[in-house]
Amino acid sequence: MKPVRLPASATLALPRWGVIALCLLYILPGLIRRDPWKSDDAAGFGIMWTMARGTWQDWLWPHVAGLPAPGEGPLAFWLGALFIRLFGWLLGDALAARISTIGFFIIGALSVWYSTYLLGRRSETQPLRLAFGGQPEARDYGRTLADGALLIYLACLGLLLRSHETTAEALQVSMIGFAIYSAVRLFESQSLRSAMVLGVTLGLLVLTRGWLVPMAFWSALVLVSPRHGDRLLQRLALVTLPLGFATASIWPLLNALMQPFGGNPTPAWLQWNAAQLALPSLESTVYFFKYIPWFAWPAWPFAAWAVYAWRKQRGALHITLPLGLIIAFILLVLLHPHGEESFLLPLLPPLSILAAFGLPTMKRGAINAVDWFAMMTLSTCAAFIWIGWIAKQTGWPPRLAHNALKLAPGFKPEFNLLAFLIAAAATIAWILVIRWRIARHPSVLWRAVVLSSGGVILCWLLLMTLWLPWLNYGKSYAGVAKQIGARLPSADYCVDTNVGAAQRASFAYFGGVEFARFDKHDCAYLLLQDRGSDPLMKKDEDGRLALLWEGRRPSDRDERFRLYRRVKQ
Repeated sequence: MKPVRLPASATLALPRWGVIALCLLYILPGLIRRDPWKSDDAAGFGIMWTMARGTWQDWLWPHVAGLPAPGEGPLAFWLGALFIRLFGWLLGDALAARISTIGFFIIGALSVWYSTYLLGRRSETQPLRLAFGGQPEARDYGRTLADGALLIYLACLGLLLRSHETTAEALQVSMIGFAIYSAVRLFESQSLRSAMVLGVTLGLLVLTRGWLVPMAFWSALVLVSPRHGDRLLQRLALVTLPLGFATASIWPLLNALMQPFGGNPTPAWLQWNAAQLALPSLESTVYFFKYIPWFAWPAWPFAAWAVYAWRKQRGALHITLPLGLIIAFILLVLLHPHGEESFLLPLLPPLSILAAFGLPTMKRGAINAVDWFAMMTLSTCAAFIWIGWIAKQTGWPPRLAHNALKLAPGFKPEFNLLAFLIAAAATIAWILVIRWRIARHPSVLWRAVVLSSGGVILCWLLLMTLWLPWLNYGKSYAGVAKQIGARLPSADYCVDTNVGAAQRASFAYFGGVEFARFDKHDCAYLLLQDRGSDPLMKKDEDGRLALLWEGRRPSDRDERFRLYRRVKQ
């Protein structure tokens, strides 16, 4: 027997304007008025920026201002570079690159919604018919479940930062969502066209971040398919797999034929893929169970409940398809040598879809518990953000103001009226949502997650309005880059360095520093990064180096940079 018994009143869909507003409030804050930030965000932007201002060789061999980037794949960086070429002159290169990030998010959000909608309108998912009628129509039920899945997806804590970065992970998680949508279409129609779309999608996933996740995805579909007809397995084996391989082979074939920079990046890329697999280890297992509870919150409790509630309908596609993908992706996490946050990301789309089917079966007490937890936790977080901002602006409370400014020495608070008004309006809207949830006790299915998603969006919006100048000051290399650029000639020079990809991208973009390309180390200038006060090289060592500048970011006490000029003997 199906575990769902619902009246039509419980399947009221979210207004379309409300869904669009939530998505815009989620993705736009954090993309505007900030620099590329330290670590992956700056490194990914550096690859896009290098491609956009380079030749065909730079597009085939991803690198950051001369530093090879053999991992992942080129697709996300191709798209970002394309937007830089199209809109960089108007918006600036950093913001133009983030247009691709907005596109990635839209693909993922729409894919999660439509995948859940298609699964939710299937006959095996429909609620039991009520004795006197009044049960929801299939389309209305599917729309409501899809709204719930989207709200859960937006509420996932692990998605928040990655979806705002110019990285391959932002595209990968969205392409997984689209691959799920393509797979649902294939399971429904078993048509040649659906199999071809899925194959191309998996091939593009390979070009986004390697072949491990697409191969795990395809293997999960193969294991699920016998319950749904032999023809489906034939489509997966004879159409989807070959077409996926052919799509993924485009970049390696171009590399082999054209030999960018006189070489081929494909072997290093394949080696990076192979390094992601190892025997299961205690380290990767501990990593998974340590980080997945918060990373996939609130999706995993609803998903676990859905599996239990629908346990008597084991062959139902809305359970077996996302569950099979979740199991395959968990195995990848456990097979990773060290455990890596980017390997948790593929879990979020199938978890969100599966979690939506737990909503109709949850007891009112469990729903209220999740709501109260979300309301208390996220309201406290929002209040702390407001208090911290007030402390930075006014100096009260003094201890909090001291600690905040201690983390960013030299930071001067600034008041932005527009940012304040946006933050205040979002806070008032949050209070109204809480009042609606508590006072009216709505019966709609998505009521269980509206506070979780709304609270996450509120906290992110407050951080990206009230705290953005402080965060930007602490995570940007712009100041250091401009100091280095001022000590270098205007043209006809190059710099050898040991700095990482994020620093290299920032110094090249903000300071105009011309770094040595690949393995050429015959430059007149040397930029070294070390930790602490003891330099890697003494300024008078062998009389061959002259120290021109040394400095660091004010918020980083350990990381220090020194610029040398080689003295001719």
